Amino acid sequence: MDHARKAIFNMFGAEPLSYTRFSLARQPDGDCSRVEMKLSAEEEEGGENGMIDHLPPRKAKARNHRHLCCVWGGVGLVFLIGFLFGYITFRARMPPPAKCNGAVSSSDGISYSSESSDANNPPPETVLYWGDLKKLLASSLGKATFEATIRKISSENHEAGSVRDEVLAYDIQKQFELCNLDKVWEDEHYVPLPARPSNVISLEDDTNTIVERPSAFVAYSGNGRVSGKPVYSNYGRKDDFKVLLDKGVVLNGTVVIVRAGIITFAEKVANAKAWGAVGVLIYPDTADYSNLGENVALFGHAHLGTGDPYTPGFPSFNHTQFPPVQSSGLPGIPVASISRRAARNLASVLDGSDCPSTWPVTIFRKCATSLAGKNVRLEVNNQMVEKKVLNIFGVIKGFVEPDRYVVIGAQRDAWGEGTVKSAVGTALLMELAHTLSGMVKNDGYKPHRSIIFASWSAGEFGAVGATEWLEGYAASLHLKAFAYINLDAAVSGSKEFRFSSSPLLKKLLEEAVTDVSFSPLNLRAAFAGKEVPFKLDDAARTFIASSGIPSISFSINNGGDSYPYPYFGTAEDNPGNLLAAFSNNINQMEKTMRLAAEIAGRMALRLTHDRELYLDYKSYDGWLHNFVRSLLPYQRDMKQRGLMIQWLFEARGDFTRATTALTQDVKNTDLFNRDASRLLNDRLMKVEYLFLSPYVSPKDTPFRHILLGSGSHTTQALLDHIGLLRTNASAFDEDLFKNQLALLTWTIQGAANALAGDIWDINNEL
Repeated sequence: MDHARKAIFNMFGAEPLSYTRFSLARQPDGDCSRVEMKLSAEEEEGGENGMIDHLPPRKAKARNHRHLCCVWGGVGLVFLIGFLFGYITFRARMPPPAKCNGAVSSSDGISYSSESSDANNPPPETVLYWGDLKKLLASSLGKATFEATIRKISSENHEAGSVRDEVLAYDIQKQFELCNLDKVWEDEHYVPLPARPSNVISLEDDTNTIVERPSAFVAYSGNGRVSGKPVYSNYGRKDDFKVLLDKGVVLNGTVVIVRAGIITFAEKVANAKAWGAVGVLIYPDTADYSNLGENVALFGHAHLGTGDPYTPGFPSFNHTQFPPVQSSGLPGIPVASISRRAARNLASVLDGSDCPSTWPVTIFRKCATSLAGKNVRLEVNNQMVEKKVLNIFGVIKGFVEPDRYVVIGAQRDAWGEGTVKSAVGTALLMELAHTLSGMVKNDGYKPHRSIIFASWSAGEFGAVGATEWLEGYAASLHLKAFAYINLDAAVSGSKEFRFSSSPLLKKLLEEAVTDVSFSPLNLRAAFAGKEVPFKLDDAARTFIASSGIPSISFSINNGGDSYPYPYFGTAEDNPGNLLAAFSNNINQMEKTMRLAAEIAGRMALRLTHDRELYLDYKSYDGWLHNFVRSLLPYQRDMKQRGLMIQWLFEARGDFTRATTALTQDVKNTDLFNRDASRLLNDRLMKVEYLFLSPYVSPKDTPFRHILLGSGSHTTQALLDHIGLLRTNASAFDEDLFKNQLALLTWTIQGAANALAGDIWDINNEL
């Protein structure tokens, strides 16, 4: 190395410190001639002129040539030594070559060995592609049975906070542990829940005739005793009340009677209160619940929201002292659920205006009473009791991004046996936990992201368990949970398929049902036109509208305009009536349950299998386009008032350009680069959350989503308001409209800015 150093030194113009002598003489041992390299010491060089003493003097030019040869020879020697050193080091790190062991290649491109591999040469890991996963899931679910689990859960009343509910919770926790989930834990809340009240409905006559003391009740009803003239208002929708007003029916101070169905109890009560009603009675009409007995009443709740109404916007953890607040969604007026028999008795009292001809024929022929008609008295004694509710969780941790997860959940509690209400979803949840865990532990599936299984309590009171969990971790869940799949009431028949979905997950669901064969229902053909809005108290709606997490609910049922399963929410929701929905064919019920499990499993697997999150972010382009287009007919009316929607148009255009740019970024991203893939998926996860209005309080307006939420901040509220320009111009509030328009515009513009990328690129892209 010293000589190499000298050669390098000479390259930069220094005098040579030594010379090299080459010997080409054949060696006496018989080997071929070899180069013999000898380095002379500095003292062997002679003369002041630097010439070698035993060589004849040469010309300066010859000397320079020899000098260059020495220099390049030294350089070559350095590279030769470096190459040899690197090669030897590389070879030392290389594994021994694989032995031929008769490996064969399958049609899917994966090699399989016909002999056992050597201990020092393990076979490559099996790669499960999407097609493999679908087949593996179907095979794993092929022998699954659900009837025993459904009957066990439905064996007795398991109301939220009861001993039976807690026993079921710990049983599910044990089952999760037996499934070898990576972690199982519980989430505990203390919430005030209404005890079963003693309600009385009577007529104010000479004897105060009692019409009914119903066994069912409406949670969160206002307390007290009220009386008023009875008025029938069909389903209790806003349009139904408007029809009554057009007929000259006075609603102020009345007790309104409405039929169950179409909208939730809470929406019916809120509409009645808005028109001046002092009480509400809800009954199941024959047209919607033909299979129910005359004395059966429905359970429900009157809270226009979800979660604990006495801790709005924040969680009910432990026994922490909370301020004396309550949700604005509480009705404040007495509400009761009555049977069809009681409704018939009340119908006989109505002797005033005929029901509108546009309403379906029901047991009510009249919608109001005469001036001398009898009043109805409603007495509700609703007592609140603090109870402990438990949410149970289990997780399969992802191998690449364990801190990103899809949540699969189901309600566990019910007021009665609750077969469809709670047992069906819980049975599906437990089977999916068992199946998907087995695919990971035994079949080689390695999900990129985690899968969380959640059993919620207090779902009957308005998704209380799910909402309190979301509120408890509101600061972080939208950054980690990228989807929610709801299993509540997923199976109640086998003739029709319905779903409610975030636009981001609709394409995923469509793919999940595309090649699934199920007789007699063609899921792919049934997919179109079967989307329905989220119900107000659906846990999936809370995920999307309150927390900005894409969510989906689906059900396989027997069809119908209102509740496809007539026993839903009644004391008659039991295994026998569920089986009757399948004509007492257990095999058909089991097959339908396996179908529902496969659909949910496919969605969960696809969301955790692909490197890019399967979220259809461009779907919101269409939603915003339709919203803006619906404003165009009012442009002339707005212009006359000096109102312009130009900036809303531009914000919508910026959002489209932002999603187009995001699509290009997806194409340009190396998804095998974990950091790049994670950054891209984080942008995709933001889309839903960006539609939560930042201008309203989660405490006062929990459903903040501008497209799927509720409140004056939503696109629907703005459309309803601007519609007044043509229907009731005097009710149009210009200042309110300007506020709605400005905040909606900036919410959409903010979403576009966030999706566009870094802030220094926004002005160039939008």
